[in-house]
Amino acid sequence: MAITAVERSTTSSESRVEEAAPPLNNGDRLTRAEFERIYSAHPEIKKAELIEGVVYMPSPARHHEHGKPHFHSIGWLSLYSATTPGVEGSDNATLRLDFENEPQPDALLFLPPEYGGTASVGDEGYLEGTPELILEVSASSASYDLNQKKRVYARNGVAEYIVYLAYEQRVIWYVQRDGVYEEQQADDDGVLKSRRFPGLWLLPKALLSGDLQSVLETLQQGIASSEHKTFCAALTRRREEAK
Repeated sequence: MAITAVERSTTSSESRVEEAAPPLNNGDRLTRAEFERIYSAHPEIKKAELIEGVVYMPSPARHHEHGKPHFHSIGWLSLYSATTPGVEGSDNATLRLDFENEPQPDALLFLPPEYGGTASVGDEGYLEGTPELILEVSASSASYDLNQKKRVYARNGVAEYIVYLAYEQRVIWYVQRDGVYEEQQADDDGVLKSRRFPGLWLLPKALLSGDLQSVLETLQQGIASSEHKTFCAALTRRREEAK
């Protein structure tokens, strides 16, 4: 007896056609889950941030105002990370701070939990928690880097926040005290020094002028300091105790 196979027609309840993801627009108000879902569905978007539940999508970056200082800042932080046990850095990585804030900082440094830090890489590969230091390259003080984002970083306990202001030609290094940021002042040699990361020294006038050699020479002095050696020894002990 011949058997005829009959293909059953599918209904909308039995097969679902995935809908196209909605666009991601500057100024959209979203939860972090909504933001991640839409952002992930648009790989053509290279940078978007969620700050206080509002989507921010930066304009294209110019070389002198953003690209070059960003590049030099990464070199400065990378050298420090390479010479300090346990200290990790990241460039433009998504950071899950809280349920309404998911920035993508230009650069950051953090200590993993085994070294006493509060930031870590989650199961999905995103940074979660609070890094010790964040750096942003900003067009001007009127941008959200020095307004909404600054308040978010302070509230979440980011110990130090550096902002490179391209048009004003200033570097502002904030240190948190009692939940409020205070601008740190340079020493008599014009050098700014981290309190959370001993030995992380910056000559702001060199960074502003694009003199990377002087930036790195100043950092090397910090790395050679006694406070950096003491910090490295403390980090090594902490890691051994955590094993």
